[in-house]
Amino acid sequence: VVSLFSALSIATSGLSGTSYAMGVMSQNISNASVAGYVAENPTISSESTLGTGTGVAIGITTRNVQTALQNSLYKQNASVAGLTTQSNSLQTISALQGSTSATSGSTSTLSDELGNLSNMITTLISSPSNATSQSEVISSAETVANSINALSDAYQEQRQSAEDNIVSGVSSVNYDLTTIGEISGQIMSLKAQGKDVADLENQRASVMSDLSSQLSVTFTETSQGNVLIKTESGQTLPTIPASSKNISVPSTTWPLSVEPATITAMSSWPGTGDGNDIPGVMLDGNDVTSGLTGGSLGGNLTLRDTTYTKMQAQLDSFSLTLADRFNSAGLPLFTNAQGNLPSSDVTSGTPDGIIGLSGVLQVNSTYVSDPSLLVPDNSTTTLENVLSETFATSGSSVTDHTAPSSGLGVTGTISTGYSGNQGLIALATSLTANQASTVSLVSSDLDSATTVQTSLSTTISNVSGVDVDSEMSKIVALQNSYTANAKIISIVQDMFTSLLNAV
Repeated sequence: VVSLFSALSIATSGLSGTSYAMGVMSQNISNASVAGYVAENPTISSESTLGTGTGVAIGITTRNVQTALQNSLYKQNASVAGLTTQSNSLQTISALQGSTSATSGSTSTLSDELGNLSNMITTLISSPSNATSQSEVISSAETVANSINALSDAYQEQRQSAEDNIVSGVSSVNYDLTTIGEISGQIMSLKAQGKDVADLENQRASVMSDLSSQLSVTFTETSQGNVLIKTESGQTLPTIPASSKNISVPSTTWPLSVEPATITAMSSWPGTGDGNDIPGVMLDGNDVTSGLTGGSLGGNLTLRDTTYTKMQAQLDSFSLTLADRFNSAGLPLFTNAQGNLPSSDVTSGTPDGIIGLSGVLQVNSTYVSDPSLLVPDNSTTTLENVLSETFATSGSSVTDHTAPSSGLGVTGTISTGYSGNQGLIALATSLTANQASTVSLVSSDLDSATTVQTSLSTTISNVSGVDVDSEMSKIVALQNSYTANAKIISIVQDMFTSLLNAV
């Protein structure tokens, strides 16, 4: 009888252990495609008394985590997401910059349009009384102004889109932070009781993976089971509200906060206290915007505060120079929205300065209304001056009317990145090339970062991921073990029945 009870106990523990292991394997398979999920390993150990086996014991489920590799992937996730955000936004600008290829649907570059304006002026000089030639000069000038306006509008539209994404991105970051905090609280409680936390750790890892794509952060797990999160700059991001805060989690409004803003050419972060400041991202009353880098949130901050403010400054500088050089030759063909020659203050908004000028630059309405004024009394002297001075590639016409190249923007900290001492068409080429280089560099960096991310993901998958075929083969073996244990229990039951009948 004792032997029968022993056999029944061993078989029953075997069934429990097998059932537990099959549950772990099944869960691995069902979560194989979940980002951040790490394969779980069942822990089963044999038990014995005085050297005699008495069954098996179920232990704590473990996760096959390679922390260093996982942290590297988190960092790469942030890099790829940030560059993807920038690349997607910059494609709009790239399309507007134009192309010199013969591909159907391509558009001319700004320098091409200036060249065409120069050609139209040359044609008009040869036939000053030709009304069609007069109108074509105005039409060409309007094409130049419209292209400049379209670029400026695109910068501001993309800045506003980035601002809107920052506001929604902060909410998403908050949700992930507080979800991690909520799960960590459960993990710490269960861990203190010596209970299994592998499933919760995998749930948390999935959220950590999502957070790493929104912001560049580091994760440090404590021995108690909590996770400390810091930005790349070292700023700690809290995940569990203090009891005094009375905040329901998960939360989209804590710990970070930001106010939405309407973006204009004068809007800036950091601001100058002139009413055009863009609200910063706040943490406990402190502006932490500068420390939020990488990920989609960091990418949008870069677009809003760096990339497009520089492009705007470049185009505003060019717009001033365009109007100035035409005017210096005696033909005030381009004006600001008020119909005046633009002011040259590089840190003030139009009409008092050049910031935002490219968005309102227009062809002088006087010439639009009466193109014949381009050649008063059929005189081509002014137009000849325009060709020799406005479109000069060197000399006093260039050096005396150099395009502003530094000290630009609301804060006076932006540089164009190229010399302002160039001919007008060369300036346009430099502007287009510089901005095209920005687009190309982001695209190139994205390709490189994606390659590294893919390599890391593959390595982690091989080391820590779920091999569905392997898990299935384990389940088959466990099913055989389950069947064997069940058979033993059945036999023991039959033997007990026979024993009772014999008594």
